[in-house]
Amino acid sequence: MRSEQAPHYQSQGNEVELYLAAYAARLPVMVKGPTGCGKSRFIEYMAWKLGKPLMTVACNEDMTASDLVGRYLLDAQGSRWVDGPLTQAARIGAVCYLDEVVEARADTTVVIHALTDHRRTLPIDKKAETLHAHPDFQLVISYNPGYQSLMKDLKPSTKQRFVAFDFDYPDAALEARIVVGETGLEAAQAAQLVKLGQVARNLKGHGLVEGVSTRLLVYAAQLMRQGVSPAAACRMAMVCPITDDADIRQTLDAAIQAIWA
Repeated sequence: MRSEQAPHYQSQGNEVELYLAAYAARLPVMVKGPTGCGKSRFIEYMAWKLGKPLMTVACNEDMTASDLVGRYLLDAQGSRWVDGPLTQAARIGAVCYLDEVVEARADTTVVIHALTDHRRTLPIDKKAETLHAHPDFQLVISYNPGYQSLMKDLKPSTKQRFVAFDFDYPDAALEARIVVGETGLEAAQAAQLVKLGQVARNLKGHGLVEGVSTRLLVYAAQLMRQGVSPAAACRMAMVCPITDDADIRQTLDAAIQAIWA
């Protein structure tokens, strides 16, 4: 559904203009970037800016093609067909956002192929129907390349159906403004949170699989706004969720002490 209030989003470059161009051409879009860097917020903002409803699907390894397309359900009158979110979006002209699409099984993602080329159709085999997508329909997918593996990656035949954006964490000044805009935290404190986040990100590949996301910075700021001390908020939001390794925790605790001394 469409939000009446604009989602808070601060652009990092010209991604807004590029997305508008992709939508004008009705091109399918792929957004790649690390966890919590703003991919989903960007799509929410763009759907709002375009005035289009947004249907978001959190993909997982148990998701089947029927979860996307639809299925027959039994009720008191017998069986009835219920559209899945992908079918609903294609019918009404919504933006359908498949979040972390690589988590879905490969045989599930194949159903999007006909929607992402000149045909813009969705075969609904169980109904013997070929749905022609509404002119306003757009498909968007996202995933985190940092978690790619041979077992969890998109096929080249799927990737080459999309135009793509590469997202990353914002630069320090912009990230601090985002934290302030999201939470109302004082700018100086937001800058300190960002500094700690950068320390943690420098540990990626040296004991950490993934760095601290912008989302976690916002969580820490929200805790601080509730009266939690900066050190406790940082440990709760930015240390404990990302590692159980005692040495890395000690390193981050030392950084917290240095930054918030």
